Amino acid sequence: MVSSGTADLAGRVLDGRYRLLSPIGRGASGQVYAADDAQLQRRVAVKVLHQSLANDAGFLRRFQIEAQVAASLSHPNIMVVHDSGSDDGLPYMVMELLEGGSLRDMLDDGHSLTTSQAAHLGRDIARALDYAHRRGIVHRDIKPANLMFDVHGVVKIADFGVARALAEASWTEPMGSMVGTARYASPEQALGVQLDGRSDLYSLALVLVEAVTGSLPFDAETPLSMLNARTQEPIVVDPSLGQLRAVLERCGQVQRDDRYPDAATVVSALDDVVFALPPATPLTLAGAKNSTSTDPTSVQRAVTALPVDGPVAVDGSRPVAPAIPAMGAARQGPVVFDQDLFRDSGEFIPVRHEHDPSMSGARAGSAPRASFDTGRNLSRRLVPVVVLLVVLAALAGSVAAVAGLGAKPARLVPSVIGVSKQAALARLSGDGFSVTFASLQADDPRGNAIRQDPAPGAPMRDSKLVRVTVSLGPGNVVVPKLFGRSEAQAIGALRQIGLIAQVTHAYYDPKPNLSGLVFQSRSDNKSVAPDTTIAFSVSLGHSKVLIPQLKSIDFVTARHQLEHLAFKVLEAKVLVYDTFVPAGSVVSTE
Repeated sequence: MVSSGTADLAGRVLDGRYRLLSPIGRGASGQVYAADDAQLQRRVAVKVLHQSLANDAGFLRRFQIEAQVAASLSHPNIMVVHDSGSDDGLPYMVMELLEGGSLRDMLDDGHSLTTSQAAHLGRDIARALDYAHRRGIVHRDIKPANLMFDVHGVVKIADFGVARALAEASWTEPMGSMVGTARYASPEQALGVQLDGRSDLYSLALVLVEAVTGSLPFDAETPLSMLNARTQEPIVVDPSLGQLRAVLERCGQVQRDDRYPDAATVVSALDDVVFALPPATPLTLAGAKNSTSTDPTSVQRAVTALPVDGPVAVDGSRPVAPAIPAMGAARQGPVVFDQDLFRDSGEFIPVRHEHDPSMSGARAGSAPRASFDTGRNLSRRLVPVVVLLVVLAALAGSVAAVAGLGAKPARLVPSVIGVSKQAALARLSGDGFSVTFASLQADDPRGNAIRQDPAPGAPMRDSKLVRVTVSLGPGNVVVPKLFGRSEAQAIGALRQIGLIAQVTHAYYDPKPNLSGLVFQSRSDNKSVAPDTTIAFSVSLGHSKVLIPQLKSIDFVTARHQLEHLAFKVLEAKVLVYDTFVPAGSVVSTE
């Protein structure tokens, strides 16, 4: 069995463009690094595949095809694939860098999902699967490690295309990775039959059951016994999952025809569940874990994120006033409130800086008596002043409290980060807030809210204006001139500036000398967004033509007809006799 180990490549630059910074995850197919894209000046994630896979020519061919397919997918809940290639025989894939970790990280940290959270999450995943399935693409490996989160809590499916390339490769995965994949395999995967989108729906049901209950249906000691059980019995969901139970049990039927017909129907069913359940509370994102059981593309970060669609739930917390020690209470040192510790919600966190004996006055006998007496007398003189200040503060607080009795109660600002501009407007205006919008270029999807002021959860009493910043997407790039370039040159030129190549091959009769070169590219010199798919055509030369019937035609006429069709004519030097063909006419052609 081939070792799964991968050398630490931190510091290496792939194809003169991607500088690998540090490993942030490891999975069945390779190591994931945070990296700098020197061309577009952005931070990305780069998956470097195992060297064992680099030695499999068949896998590399399939990997490049599948990577192109994955790069063509554009959906808010699918991880963006920017680029792929091979550097000195080392295959790699460039993806967006996510900072929320994976669902596997979250579950490993002990954060299971509520039924409402699972319904929201499942609906987003089903939407992405519907988008991919309608394009004929089946994921094949839906599992918690492949469900990633960005900093806004938006779930994104990772590794589209890689699973298919791995499944058809001659390379053998490490046993631990194989077990991990088998844990979420459908009955048809166990039987080795051809898959369709309903296989992904079965795996999604397994993932959501585990996310809520903490246990996996049909979990067994060996992958073989686990898969065998799935081919015999459907998934049985605990009644505690309420309205979500019926949806997951139908997705988990043994026979594909007994499941939902497609992911779009699952989205509709989960819409009904979300509407019926209480609002979802915020997800606690775990950040990436650099372990052998996960395959994250994010940096370590713990963050709490509100759901990005459906009802917005706020936990009802209010800003906490600084706690002031009671007069006369024993304390080790002064309480200092650090202004840098304001949170986005407006909460002010008091931090006690413990009294440091090394900073106190000198020990008894080590300093002149006059210094001690002076300090004691100063303290005595300050007592009346301190008492007066405390009394004035209490009176001011009482006046403010009385004045505030008739004030309107504060309302908490809902989160709109990560949702579309239209959804943000609907959510805020529906809660009685007015909205202004600003735009900013960012790596977030175009049209999504990336900032808001006041922050989510902040209390608002007088003003109801919320300022929302919407992403314009990354800055545009200019498509280079592709006409006359070879196919490899055109693909390389597009990759260098973060664009995706879509190549077609066709015959081009007007200029047969362009065979093997680009003869049509309608996007040359246009300004487009990064990750845009650019279509161009490569010439196969002159199209094939039918040789006319020339027998019994005089040679001069036959030659003119052939030359008109761009053929070169060579007259045979051998003369033959033919009873039915006049002299000087064509007997045959070759």
